[in-house]
Amino acid sequence: MASSSMDTEAAGQDSKGSGYTVAATAHAVDSDSWQQVGLLLVIGFNCAYVLSFSNLMMAPLGWGWGVACLLLVGAAAWYANWLLAGLHFIDGQRFIRYRDLMGFVFGRKMYYITYFLQFATLLLCNMGFILLGARALKAINVEFTHTPARLQWFITVTGIVYFAFAYFVPTISAMRNWLATSAALTLAYDIALFAILIRDGKSNKQKDYNVHGSPSEKVFNALGAVAAILVCNTSGLLPEIQSTVREPAVRGMRRALLLQYTAGVAGYYGVSVAGYWAYGSSVSEYLPNELGGPRWASVLINAAAFLQSVVSQHLFVVPIHEAMDTQLQRLDEGMFSRYNLTRRLFARGIIFGFNVFVTALFPFMGDFVNLVGSFALVPLTFMFPSMVVLKIKGKSGGRWSRLWHWGIIVFSTVLCVATTAAAVRLIFNNARIYHFFADM
Repeated sequence: MASSSMDTEAAGQDSKGSGYTVAATAHAVDSDSWQQVGLLLVIGFNCAYVLSFSNLMMAPLGWGWGVACLLLVGAAAWYANWLLAGLHFIDGQRFIRYRDLMGFVFGRKMYYITYFLQFATLLLCNMGFILLGARALKAINVEFTHTPARLQWFITVTGIVYFAFAYFVPTISAMRNWLATSAALTLAYDIALFAILIRDGKSNKQKDYNVHGSPSEKVFNALGAVAAILVCNTSGLLPEIQSTVREPAVRGMRRALLLQYTAGVAGYYGVSVAGYWAYGSSVSEYLPNELGGPRWASVLINAAAFLQSVVSQHLFVVPIHEAMDTQLQRLDEGMFSRYNLTRRLFARGIIFGFNVFVTALFPFMGDFVNLVGSFALVPLTFMFPSMVVLKIKGKSGGRWSRLWHWGIIVFSTVLCVATTAAAVRLIFNNARIYHFFADM
């Protein structure tokens, strides 16, 4: 087995006399209940992104393939994350970062490959959150004026709000005080959204559920939809989330995953299917744009979606914060010491400043959701866990186990290539339509 790559960030330290070692980190480890982490996953994935899923996932596939892919990809993501959760401890070490696990098993090169895939995913995901939050604010602005401000202004406001939350609530564990509020906001816009979708669906008698386009376009769009379904089911940062779970961490994380893939899936799949049912293949890429009904309902849905996204987005960018905090802060001082507050201001400012600028420059981040799901999340979710199992178990795992995991690796490789090609094709096609700093 390759030598450990944990030395690339910080020296290991004993963890509460538990018999294993864990890399030094500025953030809390082994501090949260599985119920808290499960709730965090449920509300984290039931975020403003669900308002785009009817268009991204259902419209390119139609009813039959759409529902089938929702179930199959969801089940596969559940299994892959369940498998990855069991790799949290290897040879007396607890891996609180995905890249440390891959580096320990395969060496320094895989450490950096995982680092790149994770951080590219998290940065693009955060930019998508900024865009969706800005669209929610602009939708509210449209309800009260005939001359709404440009989208870029709302992107800036959203970035500032996200920055402030990430600064004062710096870690995953620190989010515990905000989970109840976020859950209430999630229920508020889900209930309002379902009520309007049911009413609009019943009154809309001209719904078209056909999948449009040439045969080649249908194939590429379907592959993009599969990648989007994967995005809504997994994050590529499970070890980072699992690091906060109290012992027994493996059992606790798997219980949290069960909560996500039951109660959580019911929410974001429900919205996706209901939106497609109500409006058919013409459903908007931002669902509230289609809604009928009174002004207050639109304002409520968009306001709740924006406020809820403040909490959700933090979950999907906090590993980047953890890496910078561990490098820049004094680990023997508290997160709110004067020195660490200053360093955190600098680190968060760089991240959100960059993300806001790129989002304002390319305000069509929906196209990149498919690219994230294909290029990064397919290997992080499916390929890498099976590679680790094959490496650490070797021939002792049995013939059928080896065949099973090799099958997963081969299939996920083909899927990664195909969906990435579809995502790149979509971006190039839409590049002819969009322009820099577009006011969409």
